[in-house]
Amino acid sequence: MAIHHADSAEVIKIQPLGSKLGSTKTYTLFKTDAMEVIRLVLPAGKLMAEHKAPGEITVHCLEGCVRFTAAGTTQELIAGDMLYLHAAELHAVEAVNDSCVLVTILLNQSR
Repeated sequence: MAIHHADSAEVIKIQPLGSKLGSTKTYTLFKTDAMEVIRLVLPAGKLMAEHKAPGEITVHCLEGCVRFTAAGTTQELIAGDMLYLHAAELHAVEAVNDSCVLVTILLNQSR
């Protein structure tokens, strides 16, 4: 079954997954030429090695706890925490426990 990508003006539910957290996969909520929004689901212990996004990003922790490393600093994000990164800034993410974060990436930025 294909995952539905939201259309313009469509309401997207992003409440915590709760008991479904362990069985939900990461998926893109929507993507346009200008931006992409991803619901990133990370099981406890999952490490996303250092990488970079093509544009500026925000990372909003919806539930759980993740360790986020960027600019030489590691910080823990818990539900309700959000951070911003410049385009192409190297970063890594590790799930302390089962976690879900909302990632927004601005694409095709010209500077």
